[in-house]
Amino acid sequence: MSASLAIAFIFCVIAGRFFYIQAIWGRELVLKATDQWNREIPVIASRGLIRDRNGSVIAGNENTYSVFVRPNAVEDKNYCAAAIAGALGLDGDAVFQKISRKGVSEVTVAAHVAAGDVEKLVACDIDGVYYARDNTRLYPYGEALCQVLGFTSTDGSGISGLEKYYDALLSGKNGEIMYTTDIVGVETENAAVVYAPAEDGSSVMLTVDARIQLAAEQVMREVYYSCGAKAVSCIVLDPQTFEILALVNYPSYDLNDVPKDDTDLLNALSRNRLVVDIYEPGSTFKIITAAADIEEYLKGNSAAFSPEHIFNSSRTRSVDGTTIKCWSDHKNGKHSNQTLAAALNNSCNPCFTDIALSLGVDTFYGYLSAFGFGNVTGIDFSGEAVGMLLPQSMVRDCDLARMGFGQTVAVTGLQLACAAAAAVNGGNYYVPRLLKGVAGEDGVFEEVSPVLKSKVISEEASRMLAEMLEGVVTEGSGKNAYIEGYKVGGKTGTAQKYEDGKIAVGKYVSSFIGFFPSDAPEYLALITVDEPQGAYYGSTVAAPAAKSVFESIIALKNIRPYE
Repeated sequence: MSASLAIAFIFCVIAGRFFYIQAIWGRELVLKATDQWNREIPVIASRGLIRDRNGSVIAGNENTYSVFVRPNAVEDKNYCAAAIAGALGLDGDAVFQKISRKGVSEVTVAAHVAAGDVEKLVACDIDGVYYARDNTRLYPYGEALCQVLGFTSTDGSGISGLEKYYDALLSGKNGEIMYTTDIVGVETENAAVVYAPAEDGSSVMLTVDARIQLAAEQVMREVYYSCGAKAVSCIVLDPQTFEILALVNYPSYDLNDVPKDDTDLLNALSRNRLVVDIYEPGSTFKIITAAADIEEYLKGNSAAFSPEHIFNSSRTRSVDGTTIKCWSDHKNGKHSNQTLAAALNNSCNPCFTDIALSLGVDTFYGYLSAFGFGNVTGIDFSGEAVGMLLPQSMVRDCDLARMGFGQTVAVTGLQLACAAAAAVNGGNYYVPRLLKGVAGEDGVFEEVSPVLKSKVISEEASRMLAEMLEGVVTEGSGKNAYIEGYKVGGKTGTAQKYEDGKIAVGKYVSSFIGFFPSDAPEYLALITVDEPQGAYYGSTVAAPAAKSVFESIIALKNIRPYE
């Protein structure tokens, strides 16, 4: 009886094993067998193009190839290694060692090989050597827009910038060529070939205008060297939609020669500082304080000052035991009897201290929030900074007083540019963006519509402010941005830098925000110059740069002067 049970048990074990192999493990074994008798050559999808708003390619592809060797299919490895080394300019011994490795069905000998070099190798007609297109990313404009575009890895996937942000759109889906081989990997005679085509990535169109970008790059390069600055930046946007037309951070690097072997240098040069870094804006922030005051005045708030109000002409204010001074020494009574317009012209700190204190913390913080400070703008770019605001409950009068003229607050360049655009475009705050459209299957670009985020001030308040800021350029501190025959508005800024919580002696950020035409803005630019040497006022360093950028736009777009 025991023998019968043992036999039955053994039979059940064997039957169970057969069932497991056939029903459960069978699919995996079939795949392994198929893999042993089949070989695949990848067909790399072509990465989608990146174009500017006019259709110019700013990130494209060069047809290059990867070279593979199946060691078991190579009869003469010495000849094979020598031929590959000669055609591709490689070390023959290194190639020989690579293709002589045991236990591998395939090795990649080289990637991103030029078509001409591959043709030399094809002429050698060596069994066991295969080729597949792999594409090499090519940037026709070199270093232009480098921190925005970013770059790709050797396998073509996005690593930084928009290449990474829109990688899912750009990358596509790889295909393959599959054929049968014998057990050692040698292609069989009359082998069946199965071709699965690659699906190329989608092309995208940016809001950037390459011509404006190149012009702004040239201007900022000249400012960088002439001022001996640590860094310079420029953003140009359409204030009616918040589309980014140009974005410059200098110094920069060539996207076709990325310094990947120096991580610290690459990290420093690839920072999109206008989006990811923050700074104290200084007097350019007075645009926001003025906008809040005008809007509250129009609403009937008695705490606001009317445009005709005459501010105290004293050059100092004492708040919480601290003294706030105006940069001017009041020679010739320059600041006597100042209205809001004159205070903007002269960039008088005490006047904006008066406004902030009069409006109060709650009202002032309400406008800071409405204008996007202390939060991200929502731009389609990774790593955007939120800026820095004191918690509202902790704000003292001396803090509020300094916020009124752009101290005790830190912003990104993008935040400030967007806030200024909303202040002068009729009061509309949009989500800034770099993507203008995506190509459909028919190749036609489907454009992305602007997204209105909020209404920050009324059209009337915006119009009044724009007129005042035009006065800053025609007769105030922004005179160096004036262009004969064109209505340019703007505001200068000169902010001291802090290190370890203390004022860094002799270190400033000079800036200028400008826009034109002032009565119906089409272009707005923010220029920042970090640590200029010698002259450091925004009026003498940044304003002339904005003028040069605007003059370039006028020439490129053939904009006629007003009559």
